[in-house]
Amino acid sequence: MKTVSLVHKTEELANKTVVFDFEGTLLRSASLFPYFMLVAFEAGGLLRSLVLFVSYPLVWLVGEDQLGLKIMVFLTLFGIKKDTFRIGSAVLPKFFLENMGWEGFEAIMRCNKKVASSKLPRAMVEGFLKDYLGVEGVIARDIKSFKGYFLGLFEEKKENNTPTHRYDEATAGNDNTISITGSHIEYIDQELFPYFKQKVCLMLSSEERRNWHVLPKERYPKPLIFHDGRLAFRPTPASSLAFFMWLPLGLFLSICRFTFGTALPFNLSAPVLAFSGTRTTLSRPQNPLSLVQNEENQKGMLYVCNHRTLLDPLYIAYVLDKPLSAVTYSLSRFNELVAPIRTIRLTRDRERDRETMDKLLSLGNLVVCPEGTTCREPYLLRFSPLFAELTDDIVPVAVDVKVSMFYGTTASGHKCLDPFFHFMNPNPTYFIKILDRVPLSETCLGGGRSRIEVANFVQREIGNALGFACTSLTRKDKYMILAGNEGVNEGPCHNCK
Repeated sequence: MKTVSLVHKTEELANKTVVFDFEGTLLRSASLFPYFMLVAFEAGGLLRSLVLFVSYPLVWLVGEDQLGLKIMVFLTLFGIKKDTFRIGSAVLPKFFLENMGWEGFEAIMRCNKKVASSKLPRAMVEGFLKDYLGVEGVIARDIKSFKGYFLGLFEEKKENNTPTHRYDEATAGNDNTISITGSHIEYIDQELFPYFKQKVCLMLSSEERRNWHVLPKERYPKPLIFHDGRLAFRPTPASSLAFFMWLPLGLFLSICRFTFGTALPFNLSAPVLAFSGTRTTLSRPQNPLSLVQNEENQKGMLYVCNHRTLLDPLYIAYVLDKPLSAVTYSLSRFNELVAPIRTIRLTRDRERDRETMDKLLSLGNLVVCPEGTTCREPYLLRFSPLFAELTDDIVPVAVDVKVSMFYGTTASGHKCLDPFFHFMNPNPTYFIKILDRVPLSETCLGGGRSRIEVANFVQREIGNALGFACTSLTRKDKYMILAGNEGVNEGPCHNCK
């Protein structure tokens, strides 16, 4: 088989059926270790990921293709519960897309029908290939299970488990079929090609893939709005080493930052947090007078912000240097107890929540996050319009967070650990931009607008300030995608004390 450049073959692939090696055709780096490391950490915990990392020299020595692959599969998946395993659809897609070559992606997406082959277990890769690339079928091995738990061993190949049984005739028996591979052509040949009447095989070199450009986010087959998991970086062997070296210091810093941030007033804690490496950038409104409260209004000011982490209301209270109350759906019992500002839990009963928020506003200033849940990517979820009915003194607040190692949010993990993971980053950075107060003409009481119009106006203002795209997605959509539920309790630590 002759090695070719896929760039020069792109036009030939239009309207063809293609069978491609996922790792060798689309990924700029075909190393599988980072994806197993992600699964080991997110599904198995710190100890399992440490064992996998320590075992990497052996994996490298024997090679990732055969024995090394089996070692990684066993160490990563043994004992993991099968029914609740969602890492392949909730965590890995982000890292697949970030490692994807633009040139390979453009070539594959020109094809009419696509069948993907992967060395990764089916549970880790099938969801991404079907949801994002629209493949007709996936050739990948299943993992043996016993009483609902993975055994960490590949299933043996079955005689009747052939492509002619798994895929429709248009895909398996097409005369106009091309295959593209990078490394494991023998696996594709044995599994699929005996069933094609005619085959044209192209082989890519690893050098060509390494020179490909990273696929831009605007070229993703669909927007990556939701993803889960704690790790914010791709854990290659080198970055994993840095991660484990940083962990003891990061844990110490996190405890110190959390303690000082909650126990000390802002004018004392801010210098300490800054010295420890945290960063806070504040942008005030163009017209400071817009924040002056109407003397005729007996209520406090309502600050409406987008939701990036559970710390949003706390940072807003600090930068404003004003006493604030916050309402939330998802704050854990532990975080509620230690929060330095007043926090009230909402019930999702519209009338009860309205009364609660109205009462808090009559007592002072209030901050709300109408998205109802956090979003990591540059998108805004639909704003619940309940806040618009309460007052005309509404101040939008745009919030963004930058982290390099850990995400301080989770859909399926322990939410009481969110602040600790955020503060465990070397330099966690908060960007807060306080916008001008909503014009009276755009409010419900003074401008005659509907509550939905007001909510959409505030969403657009915050989106424009941050450069984020506004969506109509809700917290229910997020949790159905990431956790397979409606997010009523938002994680196992929702009620931890």
